[in-house]
Amino acid sequence: MLFRKLSETTVEAWSGVGGFVSDLFTPTLRLGVTGLARSGKTVFITALIRNLVSGGRLPFFAAQAEGRIVSAHLEPQPDDAVPRFDYEAHISALAGDPPEWPESTRRISELRVTIAFAPRSRLRRALGVKRLNLDIVDYPGEWLADLGMLEASYAAWSAQALDLARQSRRPAQEWLAFVSKLDALAPEDEHLALECARLFTAYLHAARAADANSALGPGRFLTPGDLEGSPLLTFCPLDIDRHAAPPRGSLGAMMARRFESYRSHVVKPFFRDHFSRLDRQIVLVDALSALNGGPEAVADLECALETVLKAFRPGANSWLSALLGRRVDRLLFAATKADHLHHTSHDRLEAILRLMTERAIARASRSGADVRVMALAALRATREAQAKEGPDLLSCIAGVPLPGESLAGAVFDGTREAVIFPGDLPADPRLALDRATKAPPGSARFVRFRPPRLLPPTGGGESPAAPHIRLDRALDFLIGDWLS
Repeated sequence: MLFRKLSETTVEAWSGVGGFVSDLFTPTLRLGVTGLARSGKTVFITALIRNLVSGGRLPFFAAQAEGRIVSAHLEPQPDDAVPRFDYEAHISALAGDPPEWPESTRRISELRVTIAFAPRSRLRRALGVKRLNLDIVDYPGEWLADLGMLEASYAAWSAQALDLARQSRRPAQEWLAFVSKLDALAPEDEHLALECARLFTAYLHAARAADANSALGPGRFLTPGDLEGSPLLTFCPLDIDRHAAPPRGSLGAMMARRFESYRSHVVKPFFRDHFSRLDRQIVLVDALSALNGGPEAVADLECALETVLKAFRPGANSWLSALLGRRVDRLLFAATKADHLHHTSHDRLEAILRLMTERAIARASRSGADVRVMALAALRATREAQAKEGPDLLSCIAGVPLPGESLAGAVFDGTREAVIFPGDLPADPRLALDRATKAPPGSARFVRFRPPRLLPPTGGGESPAAPHIRLDRALDFLIGDWLS
């Protein structure tokens, strides 16, 4: 009896000490949420936070399903120099009547969620409730294009940018016509540089409007922020000799100098201060929009992903990582908007994305990183339904299409629900990526839907669960091991 009392007292003492030590040494996990424009980064982060802090329905998130999550709450922004992710404004947009999708990311932002949890093992539980600081880092998809500039010279970058503009059907004619008349060896001219940069920027905006998966950059030309009007944004590609530097005082030398300044003052600090500090990474990919856009859009997405993924630092972390630099030890490629398809096509969507990223996956796996591919919808905007067409029963989705969306000659007004047969993705993912393959009859067709309205907390203070597809599986892969 005395032994039992001593044991209980010892456990309580250890629990108190463990809680004190846990507060002093709360580990921090930095999760990067990246992706090209309109891939759903803002929605993913908003849905992730809401499900954590409001106790969402997450059956495949082990720590939550096992009842070990004690609490999760927002903490003050940890980095004073980084804007806070505006979670409350995004929730407000989704709670409106009618609900609206939150605004896309236009600058880097960050938010900390502190998760209190009970460990799995009894011994660790005896040391008290543990805590994890989850720092979620969000930044514009346009900035991803800049990471490809880290190892490129001005001449090499110019050649690649000019080649892309000439070979594609993007609206580059006005800029290309202007550049074709320029002599890189002519004396430097500020007004000429300003006009060339203006036309180049207009081309980038037009290309992005035509194809959200475009990886054309520099990214700050599209989202300049506080750099607007700076000489850092007044350069453009020129056709120059790769083997001979343009003479000092020439237009080519002026452009090359500003290119180097952009790399030094914009790209390298971003990579050093944010990108290279990430522990875990999710790359959101709007593969459906590319498939909707046809072979050229699919080719653009493949090219964009290849450019972006070269910048990642995958590999296993150890105690040396604090000295030698962090590496991304878990990497998730996620095909977003899975709710635009019936669940019977989700595995095909995953297969298409896996094929798009197979080289990056192979490289990351060789480095020791754990890599997954999945189809998800962080906030589900549709439900599944069936419709009869003659003797056939079609697997459909039902939702409220956004105003102006059209399908088969019908234009939607954004107020009425529609039942849509999205078609089927090809069983062989290579067919979806074959540039020469035209869409076969019955191929998938996608429209954008209005989000579900997120209802306020009930009388008991609990928020109704937000519908999703595989957000719980994504959470379990990205942070589940830290909560074991």
